[in-house]
Amino acid sequence: MEDLLQLKRVRRSHVGRYIGAAIVIAVISWIVVAFANGQIDWSVTGKYLTARTILLGLGNTVLLAVLAMLLAIAIGVTVAVMRFSSNPIVNWAAVAYVWFFRGIPSLLQLLILFNLALIFPTIGIPGLFEWRTVDVMTPFVAALLGLGIAQAAYTSEVVRAGLLSVDSGQYEAASAIGMHGLQALRRIVLPQAMRVILPPLGNEFIGMIKWTSLASVIQFSEVMYASESIYYVNSRVIELLFVAAFWYVVVISILSILQSRVERHFSRGVKHVVHE
Repeated sequence: MEDLLQLKRVRRSHVGRYIGAAIVIAVISWIVVAFANGQIDWSVTGKYLTARTILLGLGNTVLLAVLAMLLAIAIGVTVAVMRFSSNPIVNWAAVAYVWFFRGIPSLLQLLILFNLALIFPTIGIPGLFEWRTVDVMTPFVAALLGLGIAQAAYTSEVVRAGLLSVDSGQYEAASAIGMHGLQALRRIVLPQAMRVILPPLGNEFIGMIKWTSLASVIQFSEVMYASESIYYVNSRVIELLFVAAFWYVVVISILSILQSRVERHFSRGVKHVVHE
């Protein structure tokens, strides 16, 4: 023991840590200098940040993302519940839905829906009411359906994971007090599953904000399309792309803060139990 006390204490050098930090700072500095000296007129970017066309496109982006996500949640919850059905046809249909819409690129789905009139010239019930498909399937409707249906395939898997996380005893307890399946799902299972569902669902919603940029290819006037329509006129491509990037980052930052608060709200009960 005395021999150990006589040993000289040597501080760790942390050479690797300093080298890593230096590399990170060098890379960031290089990127900042490259953007500062690049052929970018930042005054143009600043000028168009609050242009009316851009702000209208931003509003359309948020509206489309919210509605498409609501549609995705409605379909996703339905498909997830179908996966637990004892009816093999219902179960198979849910599996086929997830398989098919996860396999087809979202951009392709948007283009097919936008050109649906080539397959179905009219939609409705023959003899009762019919509309020309080209009048119904506007860029907004095609984008909403395309993004919502595609996202539902992913959302259903998130919801299914949440439902699986609930202990089977909860289902048995609900049945024992006389609740039928939907009652048990709404009052007991889903509230408990929300803690598992919300973090990935919030992540999916943030992804949906970026997915809305796909709607620009079918001429829906979201923020990306608005930027494109301006730089086709003034040829300030990179400046307008930065305008779109700025607003995407702003919206996603706000949603990230909201997501963390909602997660904190639903995890309060768990933290309380752990601390006890």
